[in-house]
Amino acid sequence: MECDRHARGTDAPAAGGPRPGDAGEAPGLVGPPPEGPASSTPADGRPPAALPDGLSPAARELYVRVTRGDRTRPVDEPALRELRSWRLVTADPARPGAPVPHDPGAAVRRRVDEGLSELASRAAALAALSEVADALAPHFERAAWRSGSGSEFLAEPGQAAARIAEAAGRADTELLTACPPEPGRPGHPWAVRGGSLDAAARGLPVRVLYRDGDREHPAAHAHAAALTARGGQVRTLAAPFQSCVVVDRRQAFIPDLVGSSPAHAAWHVADRALVAFIAEGFEDAWRRSDIWDAPCRRPAEDALTRRQREILADTAAGVDQRITARRLGIGLRTLTKELSALRARWGVPTLAALAYQWALSADRRPDADGPSTAPAARPD
Repeated sequence: MECDRHARGTDAPAAGGPRPGDAGEAPGLVGPPPEGPASSTPADGRPPAALPDGLSPAARELYVRVTRGDRTRPVDEPALRELRSWRLVTADPARPGAPVPHDPGAAVRRRVDEGLSELASRAAALAALSEVADALAPHFERAAWRSGSGSEFLAEPGQAAARIAEAAGRADTELLTACPPEPGRPGHPWAVRGGSLDAAARGLPVRVLYRDGDREHPAAHAHAAALTARGGQVRTLAAPFQSCVVVDRRQAFIPDLVGSSPAHAAWHVADRALVAFIAEGFEDAWRRSDIWDAPCRRPAEDALTRRQREILADTAAGVDQRITARRLGIGLRTLTKELSALRARWGVPTLAALAYQWALSADRRPDADGPSTAPAARPD
């Protein structure tokens, strides 16, 4: 009887449903007739791997049985519902319990199309979320910026310090800081020591204004020494002045003076007019302050030579190096070596930092004693 089934194999089921010999209806799930192409059914007789999206083993086994003409049993109802949902089988009214199998390739393609359609719908819904943010953002801004469109109140602990550190890390033209943390208050919002050092190391102009009493504070002294070594400028002022941080003259941070807020509260200001006003207040305090030359690194070497002093004076004055070399009767290469030695002497990376150290040095007097290094002849 098994031989008769294969002999009567056909590509489509009869109108009355699959007969016991209709094995060709389920390519890839059961073996084709002997004269057809090789079967993809594993040699051990197990059902093939699950179709995409997880067709259960019970449903796969039932589909194999349906293609062989077996009738379903009541216990097969869950697997039969799964096959129907995949549209892998349909009921045959003329033969209850003997569903008609359908091409699994077509069923999988339908399943893929449905899944892609669902993904497209979800992607469109996710893309629409940005419209929600755009619609609600203006309302949030009106609630968050308590003094109009240019100031944000930072009330949470650590919020001001984190925002100042982030802004200082992104500075690209200038960083001004007035009134760093008081002794014993390392978490004060104006603690931008690391940010100022990084900005100075990147070659940005950095100016820090301390209170005069901070000269005796070890942490402030160490910060001032490290900052001046990187080319930053540090001053102190005995008179009272307001704390602030100005970044690129585009944004500023000031303490909260509006109400009775905690000490860590601050305002982030982005209004151009107000930022310019705060920066001018810093400049006014800076003009009245004194240079803090105590922390600058004092070279342990001998005193500068007269030629070194003249090179430093020209560098601080912005004189072109070729003019300096010609005036001193030395080559440009020799001048470059002298400048490299002077930068190493003070431990500074740039000529601007070197000029600042020279301004703080006692050797800057043009008539200071020191061995003369008269140029020999011409350039190298």
